[in-house]
Amino acid sequence: MTITKIPTPAPTVSTRRRARRPRRPAKTAGAYLLLMTLAILFAGPFAWLVLAALKTKAEWVSIPAKLLPEAPQWDNFTQALTEINFAAYLGNSMFLSFLYAILVTFSSAAVGFGFARLRGRGKRPLFVLLLSTMMLPQILTLIPTYVLFARVGLINTYWPWVLWGLAASPFLVFLFRQFFAGIPAELEDAAIIDGCGYGRIFLQIFLPLSRPVLLTSFLLSFTWIWGDYLGPALFLDPDQTTLSVAISAFYLDPHGNPDSTVQAAAAALYVVPVLVIFLFAQRYFIRGVVSSGLKG
Repeated sequence: MTITKIPTPAPTVSTRRRARRPRRPAKTAGAYLLLMTLAILFAGPFAWLVLAALKTKAEWVSIPAKLLPEAPQWDNFTQALTEINFAAYLGNSMFLSFLYAILVTFSSAAVGFGFARLRGRGKRPLFVLLLSTMMLPQILTLIPTYVLFARVGLINTYWPWVLWGLAASPFLVFLFRQFFAGIPAELEDAAIIDGCGYGRIFLQIFLPLSRPVLLTSFLLSFTWIWGDYLGPALFLDPDQTTLSVAISAFYLDPHGNPDSTVQAAAAALYVVPVLVIFLFAQRYFIRGVVSSGLKG
């Protein structure tokens, strides 16, 4: 007797969907659990800072340490705003951060455009050399930079931030280069046929198209200067310095020791502007990173 083997029908799309359906709730729950864990890990330091700002000085030094204050000390925030000229130092931080962010964003975009669209000998080795400078720790260049600026009389001025901004940033150049390299060459060719030079192509065509990358570059460079401590501490006198230096050096108790709870309150206030800017611009920030950093 001959046995005929009946072929097994191939699973259809609907069958595969039904087969995968029971696994989706588990995957979704795992994804949410991972996201919640990461959110707690990243938000933990800021939550600890706020709780520290609400403690009394006795609770701050108590052993074992207490997580929650018994009675929130809101006066610490009032002291943080009035004990030093908080508004003036905040203005210095804002001014330097905006100044550097605007300059370095434009200069990095121009350099990135050159690497992406212009032709010339040695462009590739020069780009590799530029990227290799990202491996150099900035702390190694800080003292030579200080000596150089001191000899030309730029200490206790804001000119170092202007020059750093005009010099572009290797990382931001890489970001812009990747974005500009992904723009079709036909757009550039059409502009050249219409009589545009590379200056007009950059300013009137490529730069308006790169708004997400521009915003990403601005946010990154703004936060770099906003959180910088060593630069203002070395290059600026106490009256011109930024809020990061003022928080670490100028909040003292009557015995001359650091007033830690007031410092924590000031530090919590110091983080707020960056958080607000990021919350309003996070959609464009993510779009800029995706459209530039993953291409090329």
